[in-house]
Amino acid sequence: MNSKTKHDLSASQEDYLEAIYNLTIQNEVARSKDIATALGVAKPSVTGALRMLSEKKLVNYKPYGYVTLTPQGRRQAKAVAEKHKIIKSFFVDILGVEKTTAGVAACKAEHALGPQIIDRLLAFSEFVSQNSIDGDGLAKKFNKYWKQCDINNRSQGKS
Repeated sequence: MNSKTKHDLSASQEDYLEAIYNLTIQNEVARSKDIATALGVAKPSVTGALRMLSEKKLVNYKPYGYVTLTPQGRRQAKAVAEKHKIIKSFFVDILGVEKTTAGVAACKAEHALGPQIIDRLLAFSEFVSQNSIDGDGLAKKFNKYWKQCDINNRSQGKS
């Protein structure tokens, strides 16, 4: 499912759903101020987004009240969160990218990559984690190779 298929959601709206999903996993409900903090946006932006998501029947929202996901909203939010997790895991576990950097990149990529690419990333990650060469994991070998490339690039003045 691409990000425009169900309910025609923008990347920003998907981010709101994912933030609400993550907050409701921890607290069962979300508050506007917590959503604003999680996304690093102003509270009026949250209010506008919640109204749109409420119109699309993805969240239950009343001004000054708690925010919860509708069943459809929960399904969509869970799908976005799962994409984020798969991409971040690929960046961290396979490519060896630092977790914070990987999280930021995953947030951007989750909106751009379609289901076919996400499925392949997941399958590739599983393949790499299940296979090894001479007892040394493929991801570990790649990371050794990358460190060597990085050292060579820095010593030649490349960044």
